[in-house]
Amino acid sequence: MIARIACLCLAVAIADPAQAQEIRIPVLVPLTGILALEGTSQRNGALLAISHPPEGVRAHAEVADTGAAPELAVTALEKALDPGTPVAVVASMFGPQILAMLPIGAERKVPLITISGSVAVTEQNNPYVFRFFPSDRVVKLAQARYVVETLKKTRPAIVYQTTSYGQGGMKVLEAEFTRLGAKPVFSEGVDVSVKDLLPVLTRARQAGPDVLVLQLHAPATALIIRQAAGMGLGLPIVSGSAIGQPATAALLEPKELAGVCAESASSPISGGSPALETFVGDYRQTFHAEPDAYALAQYDGTEMMLAAVKSGAATPEAMRQALASMSYDGLAMTYKSDGHGNMAHSAVILCYDGASRVPRIIQRYDNLDASM
Repeated sequence: MIARIACLCLAVAIADPAQAQEIRIPVLVPLTGILALEGTSQRNGALLAISHPPEGVRAHAEVADTGAAPELAVTALEKALDPGTPVAVVASMFGPQILAMLPIGAERKVPLITISGSVAVTEQNNPYVFRFFPSDRVVKLAQARYVVETLKKTRPAIVYQTTSYGQGGMKVLEAEFTRLGAKPVFSEGVDVSVKDLLPVLTRARQAGPDVLVLQLHAPATALIIRQAAGMGLGLPIVSGSAIGQPATAALLEPKELAGVCAESASSPISGGSPALETFVGDYRQTFHAEPDAYALAQYDGTEMMLAAVKSGAATPEAMRQALASMSYDGLAMTYKSDGHGNMAHSAVILCYDGASRVPRIIQRYDNLDASM
């Protein structure tokens, strides 16, 4: 009898290790620098999930600001892995930073959970990265197809950031526009330090486009939309996901947003299911801010990781195997790895009416990467 009880206790400890110890989750994200808005949303999404773990799971977060430099992210990751390797790390969404973190994650065999949109993140043959925001190979297809198939535009002008995010997305856009028979008439990259985009807009207009397509980070997105409205550009604007952030939209007057649409993974403030509305309410109460697609994606990713912990994934390798094989119904979409760590495969198009800063979701694209 004693032996049977001992075996039973051991089986319980193995099946539910989360009850035996608290899970430590490093959250290493950019809270300052050019991605401060996006990084803050990423942090908030992770923290909200960690503050509401599944029953029987105990977890706490350790937050570090990775700033804007890759070496800061590397230092933060190395520090987070010692002493004791956590089951997973919430890793920077900034392309140059997550790319610099990937070799360390692989060497230490710890899963890195990110929401970076940079295409290259999941092209490194690294089994320890899991991306919960649709990559630019998903959202850029939605962006281009909306321009051509719904707006019926055939002469796009592209303005993109000269970061890895901007350049990677631009290449996907150019290829998809060309495939759709709408080869861009203008394409120009701008550095994140540029504070006046009127010269770029002037050159773009001279090329005779019928739509302006953006692949920019949040500050540049707000700036170019404001300046386009100020100069009376008179073209529809279809942006990257940055303008879907309430914090970015708040930098503009509603009338400046008239005719602006964007690709995104989701738009929590636009409404939806009761569970999504609960998330929005909890987020507002906790952070006194509006949640965006980045916050929701990181929330879903962290929730999936915590669900894996509840199912017994109490080591980094067990977590890697769980994330690589599980399917998880999140608030934004269903997540499942494609074998390369891409977990998100849907995108939406949202648009502003010029009277409000709350966009309306007008189109949804599912399994875009499967159709490539």
